[in-house]
Parts: sequence; C-alpha cells; structure tokens
Amino acid sequence: MSQKKVAAIGLGSMGYGMAQSLIRAGHETYGYDVVPDQMARLAAEGGKSAPIADIAASLDAVVVCVLNAAQTEAVLFGDDGVVPRLKRGAVVLSCATVAPDFARAMEARCAEHGVLYVDAPISGGSVKAAKGQLSIMSAATPEAYAAAEEMFEATAETVFRLGDCAGAGSAMKAVNQLLAGVHIAAMGEAITFGVTQGIDPATFVEVVSKCAGTSWMLENRAPHIVAGDYKPHSAIEIWLKDLGIVLDIAKSAKFSAPITAAALQQYVTAAGIGLGREDDSAVAKVYARNAGILLPGME
Repeated sequence: MSQKKVAAIGLGSMGYGMAQSLIRAGHETYGYDVVPDQMARLAAEGGKSAPIADIAASLDAVVVCVLNAAQTEAVLFGDDGVVPRLKRGAVVLSCATVAPDFARAMEARCAEHGVLYVDAPISGGSVKAAKGQLSIMSAATPEAYAAAEEMFEATAETVFRLGDCAGAGSAMKAVNQLLAGVHIAAMGEAITFGVTQGIDPATFVEVVSKCAGTSWMLENRAPHIVAGDYKPHSAIEIWLKDLGIVLDIAKSAKFSAPITAAALQQYVTAAGIGLGREDDSAVAKVYARNAGILLPGME
C-alpha cells in the first residue's frame, strides 16, 4: 500500500478515530478541527500540522467527517473551501450523514474541478473508528473508488459498494440511522419499563442481550446506563439531525414513518430538558422522569 498525503477534516469522536487509523496505516495525515486541542492531540500522536491552504494542492485525499451537510459544504466549497485548491484526481471521502440529493450535488460540483468524490457515510461508533474497523456505505465512480482504496483499507473493516455514483450510500445510511435511532429509543423505553417492574438495569442487560429482544444498539448503549456514565460517545443532539434527515427524505418520498417520528420526539424532549450533549443512551432519562424513577447516574 502506497503512502498518501491526506487531510482529515473533522476530529470528533468518529473523525478522530479515522485520523488515528490513517496515521497507523502510514499515511501522511494532517488533522483539522474547530477545536484546537483536537488538532494538538492528533499532532502528538503522529499527525502533521500545516495550514490547509499551504498543502491542499499536494493532497491525495480529503476525509471529511463533520456534523452535517452545511458543514460539509462549507469545508468543500465555502470561503476557504478545499476543493478548488486540490489537484485533479484528488479524492474526497464525505462521511457525514446527509440527504442523497446533497451527496449527488457535491459529486457534481467536485467533478467541475476535476476532483473525485465518494459518498461514504460511516457506521460503527468511536471504538471501531479508532481501530480502523468501520463499516462504510459507499457509492462512487470506479475512478473515485480506485483513488480511495488506501483510505478504505486504513479505516474500514467492511466497505459496501452500493452504486457507481453518489447518493446510494447516503440513502442506505438514512435507512441504517432510522433503525439505530429507533433501537436506542426503544432500549431506553424497555430498560426503564423494566425498572418499574423491579428489574434492575444490570439484570436487564444480562438477560435481554441473550434473548430475541436484543439489538446491537441495546448491547452497546444499555451498559452506559448501568454504569451511570453519560459521557457522549454519540450525543442526543446527533439524533435530532439524523432522524430529521430520515423524515425529510421520507416526506419527499411521500412515505409515512410514524415509528421514526415517535423516536425523534423522545430525543427532542431529551434535548429540551438539557440532555442534548449527553450520550444518546440518556434518552432513557426521559422515560425515567415521566415514570418518577431514577436510573443510575440520575439525581
């Protein structure tokens, strides 16, 4: 595998892990974030530092792992956008959860500059990101796939190739986020319901994780409740965005998604009572508050 010169833009819980994986794979990796401490931390772990304007023309790839479509567009085409500075044949991996139409628009705008674009939303959480074991739901031209191959090898355990142009990756991510968001909310409802029936959270996890009612999200998030640890691996407020995107897509398709809408309201309620920056498992606190009970870590 040849060494590439890469900019990792967005060093949150997922983007930071991806940057670590790129460094570990031997790529010359420059990290950028609005939080300077994240950039300094990455530099201390082997990342490179330089103003992006100074190195953009020599980059082989840009991995963009920011919050949403607006931030993605600003990174790529804003006042200091990177795409017009890139060399022809450089590749952009866009990892945020966005609408399929947005991904298609970004691909077209990149093509105007001779830059390749991979619709590359990710799944797996911060732990898998740090281990280079993400799942990537991708869609791109054959040329873009070829240019992104080393990035995939460094950051992902599984790369799903879903189409030869952007859009299909983001559509699949929306489907995944529908399930993931609903599963977390359902876990919060179930674990709290169990408490009302005299089942403590630890017993809930022990039993349900071995039964048909389990899910990956339950097994990953419910232990946070047992520990009373709501430090955000993925925050409540992420689901306002992601399930909002799902419902926007559903509306445009004239598709009713009532379970998704109900789950979103629980996250909206959680954010409204000040839990937006807590771990998304804290959605269970909404149920606990309504039931008049305390979960671990609640006062």
